[in-house]
Amino acid sequence: MTSKSPVLIYDTTLRDGTQGEGISFSATDKILITQKLDQFGIDYIEGGWPGSNPRDMAFFEEIKSIQLKHAKVAAFGSTRRANLKAQDDSQLKLLLDAETEVVTIFGKTWLLHVTEVLRTTAEENLAMIAESVRFLKDSGREVIFDAEHFYDGYLDNPEYALSTLEAAVAGGADFLVLCDTNGGKLVPEIESITQTVLERFEGLAVGVHCHNDAGVGVAVSLAAVTVGSTMVQGTMNGYGERNGNANLTSIIPNLVLKMGREIFCQSRLQELRDLSLYIDDLANARSDIRAPFVGSSSFAHKGGVHANAALKVAKSYEHIQPEMVGNRQRILISDMSGRSSLMMKAKELGMEVEEKSPEMKVFLDQLKEMEHRGYEYEAADASFKLLLSKFLNHHRPFFVLHGYRVMQGRRDDSQLVASEATVKVEVNGEIHHCVAESTGPVSALYKALRAALAPDFPAINEVELRDFKVRILEAENGVDAMTRVFIESSDGEDIWGTVGASDNIVAASLEALLDSLEFKLLKDEEARK
Repeated sequence: MTSKSPVLIYDTTLRDGTQGEGISFSATDKILITQKLDQFGIDYIEGGWPGSNPRDMAFFEEIKSIQLKHAKVAAFGSTRRANLKAQDDSQLKLLLDAETEVVTIFGKTWLLHVTEVLRTTAEENLAMIAESVRFLKDSGREVIFDAEHFYDGYLDNPEYALSTLEAAVAGGADFLVLCDTNGGKLVPEIESITQTVLERFEGLAVGVHCHNDAGVGVAVSLAAVTVGSTMVQGTMNGYGERNGNANLTSIIPNLVLKMGREIFCQSRLQELRDLSLYIDDLANARSDIRAPFVGSSSFAHKGGVHANAALKVAKSYEHIQPEMVGNRQRILISDMSGRSSLMMKAKELGMEVEEKSPEMKVFLDQLKEMEHRGYEYEAADASFKLLLSKFLNHHRPFFVLHGYRVMQGRRDDSQLVASEATVKVEVNGEIHHCVAESTGPVSALYKALRAALAPDFPAINEVELRDFKVRILEAENGVDAMTRVFIESSDGEDIWGTVGASDNIVAASLEALLDSLEFKLLKDEEARK
C-alpha cells in the first residue's frame, strides 16, 4: 500500500458507540442510522454483536431485506472459545446466521489477557484466532481481524503480538486492524508500531482502531494512516466507552481537506454536520457545540477584533470554509463586541445596518449594559434580532402583554397542585384575558399565552419548547440573585433561542417565552414578503 492509497472508513457507532455512557439505540434507530451512513458513503457499518441482545438480533434480521447503495454491513464477535472446535462454537454460528457480507472478530494479542482473562495458553490463543478466521472464510465471508489491545501487547511482548497477526493471516483474514483498546498511546508509539506491522506484513491491508482516553484518538488514527494504514475505524461524534472512540466527524474532514487522501464519502462532505446532528438526535444526546468541524461554535467569532478580521478575510480566523462540512460562520454578540461585530451579526440575521451610524453606537452601549444586567445573546439570536429591530423601529410588536399573574397552592397533605396562570394580552386593540393550568408556573404561563394569541395567530400552535435552562448569576446574593433563563424553541423547520433576565425566575422565563412567540410571528411575516 502506498502513502496515497484510498482509505476505507469503518463505522462502529452502532456497536462500540453504544457502549458509551448514556448512548442507546433501538433496532429501528439502528436501521435508520445504517441507511443514513450508507447514503453519506461510509464503507463499512458494524451493526452489532449477533445474539448479544434482542435489539441486535432484530437489527440483523431486518437489515437482510434492505438494499444498501454502497456500505457493507459487518457482524461483530470474538474468536472461538478455548478448547472448542470452531464449527461447534455457538457464537461463531450466530455470526453466520446474521448473513452479513462481512464479519469482524477480535482476538487477544496481549499475553496478560490471554493468561489472566481468557485463562488459556499462548498456543491455544493462536489456534483460536487462526481456526476462527478460517471457519468464517470457508463460509464465504469477508473477515476483518481486530487485534485487541495490540499496541499494549506489542510493547509487552512484540513477537507474540506479531504472532497473533500471523495466525489471522494464516486463517485468511482480509484485513488486520490494530487496536489501541485502552486509548492511551501517543502518536510516536502508534506510528512506530504500525510501521513495523506494515513492513512485517508487506502487501496486506492494515487498519487502525483507536480510543480517546488520552484525548488523541483522532491524532493517532491519522498518524496510522500517514505511515500506511488503509482503514480507519471510529464512531460518529466520538461515542464510545469511557472517553469514547476516535471521532469520525473529525477524522473524515482531516483526511480529505488536510491530508488530501481519497475516501469514498468525500463528495458528500458538505453533509457531515447534518449527519452528526442526525445521529445525536436519534441518540437523544446533546450535540457538542465545540466539536471540531461540525460543532456550532467551530466557526463562531466573539471578540470584536476577531470578528472584524473574519469579515474582511475569513481565512484569517477560519482554517477551512465552514460550508465544506455543512457548517456556517457565526458572530457572537456580547460585551466584547464592537460595531463591526454588530454589523456582521445583523447581516447574518438578514438585516441591513450602517456600521458608522450613531444609532449603532447607542445600541452597542445599550447591549453592553443589558449584558451587565445578566442578559446573554450568544445563543439567543431571536432575542437579539427582536431587540435590534425594535431599536431601529423596524418592528411593530404583534401583541402587547398588559399583565400576568401566577398562583400555586398546596393542599393540607402538602402535595403540590397545578399552577394557575392568568395573562392579559392586547392584539389589534382587543384585550384577551386567558387563564390556564399546568404542573408548573412557566408551563401554565406558556399555555395561557398560547390560548390568548392562537385565535389571531394560529401559527403559535406550531411552536414547541425544546430546551429550558436556568442560570443563577451572582450567587452570593442568595435568593435575591439575578436569574438568566434561556429557551430553545422550534416550529419543526427552524430552531431559535431566546433569553430573559430578572431577579424573579418567573419574570425571566416569561420574557424569554414572549420573545420566542414574537420571533415566530416575525419569522413567518418575513417569509411571506
